[in-house]
Amino acid sequence: MTPKEKIINELKKTERDGIDNLITAMEEGKFFTAPCSGSFHLAEPEGLAKHSLNVLEYARKLNEAWGRLVADDSLVIVSLLHDLGKMGAFNKPNYVENVLKSGKAAAKPYKTNPDLLYVPHEIRSIVEAERWIHLSEDEEFAILYHNGMYSELKYAYSGKETILSLILHFADMWCSRVIEIEDEGKEEKE
Repeated sequence: MTPKEKIINELKKTERDGIDNLITAMEEGKFFTAPCSGSFHLAEPEGLAKHSLNVLEYARKLNEAWGRLVADDSLVIVSLLHDLGKMGAFNKPNYVENVLKSGKAAAKPYKTNPDLLYVPHEIRSIVEAERWIHLSEDEEFAILYHNGMYSELKYAYSGKETILSLILHFADMWCSRVIEIEDEGKEEKE
């Protein structure tokens, strides 16, 4: 099964009202083919989808280890949609190819789209998701603060963590800083 098929399958299992419309919006917004970053983890086609699935896998592992404190459908929603804003908005991608004036590819393969007004991706993720489905207060909170103390909103988050936000933050950080970096190292050796 492709990353796209896995994500669609997981989202449909939540049975949220509007989920099919959200999936259509994700397809039209090129979520499934977008890179996850400009030059760091999974800066490649389909990187965003791969990262989102990795986060879901590790969020489930954390939830299981900690006694299943969070409903699986909430884990699916926040894990798969926490970076939804990285697909972009207003028919503009968040990341575009980074090509030098000479026409050669830059060392950093993608750059933030200069034609898209800056809105932190955490906020854009919530706005884009809620166009189609309802998020609970805890799901909104987890998506908004998924970067924890690495966020522009770090001081607003400090001391107000929820179980769901911590699971999402830890899973996201583990994947982006360890799993996806290790995978890149393995590919380079092969």
